Amino acid sequence: MQRNTNSDCDGMQPTIICRTSESSWLQCALALWMVAGSIHLNMLLIILALILLPSVWAFLVLGFLLTLVLIPVEENSEWGQRLAKFVCYHGSRYFPITVIIENMKAFNPSNAYVIPVGLLALCNHSGFMPLPNIKALASSAVFYTPILRHLWSWLGVVPASRENFVKLLNAGYSCVVIPGGVQEILYMEHGHEVAFLKRRRGFIHVSIETGCPLVPVFCFGQTDLYHWWKPRGKLFNVLCRVIKFTPLLFWGTFGSPIPFCHPLHIVVGTPIAVERKLKPSKDEVDEVHAQFMLAIQDLFERHKAAAGYKDTSLYVY
Repeated sequence: MQRNTNSDCDGMQPTIICRTSESSWLQCALALWMVAGSIHLNMLLIILALILLPSVWAFLVLGFLLTLVLIPVEENSEWGQRLAKFVCYHGSRYFPITVIIENMKAFNPSNAYVIPVGLLALCNHSGFMPLPNIKALASSAVFYTPILRHLWSWLGVVPASRENFVKLLNAGYSCVVIPGGVQEILYMEHGHEVAFLKRRRGFIHVSIETGCPLVPVFCFGQTDLYHWWKPRGKLFNVLCRVIKFTPLLFWGTFGSPIPFCHPLHIVVGTPIAVERKLKPSKDEVDEVHAQFMLAIQDLFERHKAAAGYKDTSLYVY
C-alpha cells in the first residue's frame, strides 16, 4: 500500500510516502534477485561451465557471456522497460519503505537536480520522487558484467563519468550519484552509519557548473539489508580503487543475494540552490560543500529517532 500524508516539521509540510507489500514474496524476491544476484549468476555459470562441461561447450558459455558484455544495450526497448518496471514495482514492495520529502513544493518538475545518495531506490521507475526524468550513475565496472549491465541500463543507470553527469543534467535529467563510491564501502561497518564526503567535491563542482540544485538525502536501514565480510589492509584498498569496485562477500535471506526484509526510512531534504558558474573557484565549491555536509548531518540527527536509530552515530569521513 502506498500512502501520502502531511505533517508539520519545522514549519514545513513534509510529504510522507509509505509503501508496504502488495506483492507476493516470490515476486519481490525475484525482482531483488535480478538486481543483486546477477553477479552470483555469472560466477555460477562460469564455475559450472569450467567444471562440468567439455571444453568446447565451456568456451561457448564463456563466449556467450563475453558477447553480452560487448553488444550494445537498447535502453528504451519495450521488453527492457517492462522488466525495469517489474523490478521497481515489486522490489520496492519487499521492504516497508517510508520516504519523507520535507518540502515537496521546493521541487520543480521541469528542473534537474543532483541527488547524492548511496541508494538506487529513488530511480526513475520507483515513483518516490516528484521528478519526471531521473538517471542514476554507477561504477563503470557494472557495465562490464554480463546480464547486470542490461538490467541496470533498463533501470536508468549509466556509467559514472563526469561527461555523462554533465550531459544528463544539461539534458534535463536529475541524477542520483553515489559520492562516497568505493571509499565509503571500505569505511562501512555494522553498528553505525558512514558517509565519505569530506574529500568528495566533484559532484559539488558539477552542480555549480550546471546550476542544478543539490538535494540532501539520507537513508536509514540500508546497512542492515545484508550481512557482509570484506578483507582489510592497504593492499585491498588499493585494489578496490584500481578496479573501481569493492569485492566483498555478502549474503541476505537464507544466505542468498536477496536482502533481509528490513525497513527503509528515506529522508529527502530541501534542495540547496546554487548559482551557476562554469568555472567556480575553490572557495565557492568549498562553501557549497560545507553547506551540503551540514544538511546531511542535520537530516540524520533530526530523523534518526523516528527512524528507529536513536542510539546510532553518523561518521563523516
